[in-house]
Amino acid sequence: MTTHNATPAGWYADPQGTPHLLRWWDGAQWTQHTHPGQPGQAAQQPAAGPPPEKIQRQVQQQAGLGTSTPQGGGTLFTEPVLVVNQKAKLIELTNEYSVFDQHGRTIGSVVQVGQSTLKKVARFVSSFDQFMTHRLEIRDAHGQPHLVMTRPAKFMKSKVLVTRPDGQPVGEIHQQNVIGKINFAIMAQGQQVGAIKAENWRAWNFAIVDHTDREIARITKTWEGLAKTMFTTADNYVLQIHQQLPEPLLSLVVATALTVDTALKQDARGFG
Repeated sequence: MTTHNATPAGWYADPQGTPHLLRWWDGAQWTQHTHPGQPGQAAQQPAAGPPPEKIQRQVQQQAGLGTSTPQGGGTLFTEPVLVVNQKAKLIELTNEYSVFDQHGRTIGSVVQVGQSTLKKVARFVSSFDQFMTHRLEIRDAHGQPHLVMTRPAKFMKSKVLVTRPDGQPVGEIHQQNVIGKINFAIMAQGQQVGAIKAENWRAWNFAIVDHTDREIARITKTWEGLAKTMFTTADNYVLQIHQQLPEPLLSLVVATALTVDTALKQDARGFG
């Protein structure tokens, strides 16, 4: 494809000629973001998700949010409620999530990128991959990346680096402890601007507070049933943002819905 400024943003055949690879054109230039596929495939179109009724039940019954929850602007950063559903897989080699609004409309996705064959093998045969570096992209409903989260290789405590797709730093999320109820510090420009506090030892529900310790958001893990919890790797969360937040706090709060899962992923499946 010959690109020029009139070409709309989207996924196109890699200009470097790599087979079976699409690259994101942002409307002005090629970016570093790639996606497996063939030219002509609508890579930006999300895969079919669960029915809206299931999402609404997840929000209203399992997360305890009523129908009076305010309406949002239809994007990852303007909705007061984000429903994060991990794709159910018996064998999990990559992290894949779909993000919905409270009515079940797809508004984004999270995709793990940069997975080498060695890392996938390690994930298949052991839990060693939890000590490796992980990188995820938060994409909007059209597949365009908005945030990149990198969790460097860890031994005990996790640290997650949050950047824009062009590499501009947004902030960091630091795990504070490994015993008891897990807490994270939300950092921006070297200052703590908030915290994520687990409410039970299994780290299934979190309160997100600002620098004054006032709750500004909440993450609730929703129950998918005993069989699904035991035999698949699907994790499902509802993120409720209580008020309009300034940047970079807003982006960091949105990132936490994925950060807690990536940072605390365990092999053992528990029930609370």
